[in-house]
Amino acid sequence: MQPAASESPIPHAFVADGQAEWETTGPGVRRKVLAHGPDLMLTRVAFETGGVGVRHQHPHAQLSYVESGAFAYTIGEQTQTLRAGDSCYVPPLVWHGVACLEAGVLVDAFTPRRDDFLA
Repeated sequence: MQPAASESPIPHAFVADGQAEWETTGPGVRRKVLAHGPDLMLTRVAFETGGVGVRHQHPHAQLSYVESGAFAYTIGEQTQTLRAGDSCYVPPLVWHGVACLEAGVLVDAFTPRRDDFLA
């Protein structure tokens, strides 16, 4: 028997933007968790101008895509300004952080899933 059209056999396989809730992660920074499975997670992070994603590290590989705005993105000891359409890769355990220069949104993918975001 197949699931009804509105059901998914895989939890979190389909996530409508309006169903995902924003969570405040710091001054001027909000995050929402989108589709995910055990090995991969997609998030959106909205920043006000001046918002900061504090320098940190984690065991997950990360890709960031700039949906809108401008960001000073630091990976290791290198910082570059990223604007809409730009992207970057953060290897596991590498220190990184971001400062928002113009209000905007980052779309971040993590592998494996960031279970700490689901707690």
